[in-house]
Amino acid sequence: MRKFLRRFFRNPGAVLGLALLILLILVALLGPLVAGDPLEQNLLERLKPPGPGHPLGTDQLGRDVWARVVHGARISLGVGFGVVLLASFLGVSVGLLAGGLGGVWDNLLMRLTDIFFAFPSLILAMAIAAALGPNLTNTVIAVALVTWPIYARLVRAQVLALREREFVEAARALGAGQGRILFRHLLPNALTPVLVQASYEVGAAILTAAGLSFIGFGAQPPTPEWGAMVAETRNYMAEAPWAATAPAVGILLTVLAFNLLGDGLRDVLDPRWR
Repeated sequence: MRKFLRRFFRNPGAVLGLALLILLILVALLGPLVAGDPLEQNLLERLKPPGPGHPLGTDQLGRDVWARVVHGARISLGVGFGVVLLASFLGVSVGLLAGGLGGVWDNLLMRLTDIFFAFPSLILAMAIAAALGPNLTNTVIAVALVTWPIYARLVRAQVLALREREFVEAARALGAGQGRILFRHLLPNALTPVLVQASYEVGAAILTAAGLSFIGFGAQPPTPEWGAMVAETRNYMAEAPWAATAPAVGILLTVLAFNLLGDGLRDVLDPRWR
């Protein structure tokens, strides 16, 4: 652990990504306690520029943009982590079974994975979200259903490389069953690339969910989700650019934080990059 931390904190990009992520989490956890009501309207102060009382200005309905961005951080981070947890659970399970069992199970599960890869991910997410109904829960499900094949392919490749190693052969020789080999020996050794991939995918999931909300398949107004906020205020860019710029910057910083963190974890955990 000391070696891991020493290598990690020597990576400037990883440290910057971690610092941004900690800041975003603190904003998501503590900001709503002091930011006010994101749904409170005051038409007398609509499209008010940033100033005292409204650090990021107000939108077309007189709602405080700062309050909406802060509450949106909690929503967007929750969506990103929810997508990754669900997608990684599905993908790791499929990849572990496909690589560990082999044969017919491998062919069947990988052909199912290929079917999901055959569709453009955003188009498939739109179709799933439209079929389930536009809300945040269904957005998480839709994005997870189009991203789990990434984890499945990754884990299967790792398991195929590991299942012929000496420690697995030794476990078989000692009488370990298939389940014990899969979950006790193969899975822990296949998780390192999954952690790196998951750190990238949180940012990608937030971006995809914001895109779905922007085109109407995700969070619905007046929910203070960043993509929905940009969609609501895009028609007022000429007279009140701050209303759409603030949530867009939130998306930018969040995706950047997870990408930098993912690069750092890759450099630290992958021996080929040391």
